[in-house]
Amino acid sequence: MESLVRGGTRWRRFAVVMVPSVAATAAIGVALAQGALAASFAVSGQQFKVTAKSLHGEGFEQYGAIDAPSGHGAVPVAVSAFTDATITGLCQSVVVPTPIGDVTLVLTAGNGSKKVEAHNLYIDLDQLDADATFNNINIGVAAGHSTKGPGVKSKDAADPESFAQEADSADLTGVKQTAWATSAGTFKLAGLSLRIHKGSGSSVECY
Repeated sequence: MESLVRGGTRWRRFAVVMVPSVAATAAIGVALAQGALAASFAVSGQQFKVTAKSLHGEGFEQYGAIDAPSGHGAVPVAVSAFTDATITGLCQSVVVPTPIGDVTLVLTAGNGSKKVEAHNLYIDLDQLDADATFNNINIGVAAGHSTKGPGVKSKDAADPESFAQEADSADLTGVKQTAWATSAGTFKLAGLSLRIHKGSGSSVECY
């Protein structure tokens, strides 16, 4: 899945998840202050929106990093990762400028009896709203010493002593977020539906 996300096929990116917004802000702020954020890497110039009715994740960790979206320069992100995640009511939308105006691609999945399943899921996000419960959370762990999640990705090259947080598991409801990139070892999209709409805005996007 990582090759699809980071290889430039911007319409085939899927995402979900995060951490409490206060904690995410703290993680990025501390890492910036320490000069410990990751080296930049190239991602698409379009952010995408994601909503989900619920998400349950096992093995969570989060740390600060820097992305370099095409045409935007460096931007700080919170990299949120789960070893395994199950998602219901997933919606992902991305707006792409074209010669005939904006075009919005909308993907939905996990709306039936089967849920979306992901393994080693990483999301580079900069905004999240949700109701969240974290089980056995540790805030302020050194990134290189986190043991609960899938581990810091090599492309992020995070300082092993920089700020991170981790939890045994997490449950989120009413998820609404914006992200720059995501990757997963596997991503099973039960009941996948893809639609393309001319135009943009809340009438065609996930929110």
